[in-house]
Amino acid sequence: MMAKSKLNKLLDKHESLTHSEMLSVTSHVQRQDGDWILNTIMVDGHSVPFKFRRKKAYKNLKGARVNLTYYPITEEIAGVEFEVMKVVRIKVA
Repeated sequence: MMAKSKLNKLLDKHESLTHSEMLSVTSHVQRQDGDWILNTIMVDGHSVPFKFRRKKAYKNLKGARVNLTYYPITEEIAGVEFEVMKVVRIKVA
């Protein structure tokens, strides 16, 4: 029997995780957030932003195809709640 990949183990362990492949990035913004760089991407076919943090700036992903592992969260901004996808794994396809 073949060993499960790290991705499959992660998806099995956390029910709320979703994995999507070959998503087309339409917008990518990076901004400083304390010691971290907050990355926000918009993906073709989705109206919700995908966010992730890194210690260093990431290459510009606009126009790239990516594989994402993420889960939905709710952020409150100025008293209004917004749905956001929290990215736990991103890889250029």
